[in-house]
Amino acid sequence: MPRPKNLSPRERVPGWPETPTEDAVAEVARRFGMNLRAELQGVSLREAASRCGVDHTTIFSILDGRSWPELETIAKLELGMGVSLWPVHDGTTEVNAT
Repeated sequence: MPRPKNLSPRERVPGWPETPTEDAVAEVARRFGMNLRAELQGVSLREAASRCGVDHTTIFSILDGRSWPELETIAKLELGMGVSLWPVHDGTTEVNAT
């Protein structure tokens, strides 16, 4: 039996990226993307990609909610940008097993 398709963050969050969601997993992705967007102010995607050692299309795909960032990509972005991008869990949203 084939695995069900894993929806992209954008598909799980109507109004991506501005609108918060009760889908806890998608909310983490949304907040990660918002944190990344805030850190990129004044920095081109190509410059950030070069600094972080990832492809600029990967950064764009994360910002656009078309892909789930891999752990290696998250680490490279945080190290390259010199900041923590992972959202702090506030304990208010339950994790949906979707």
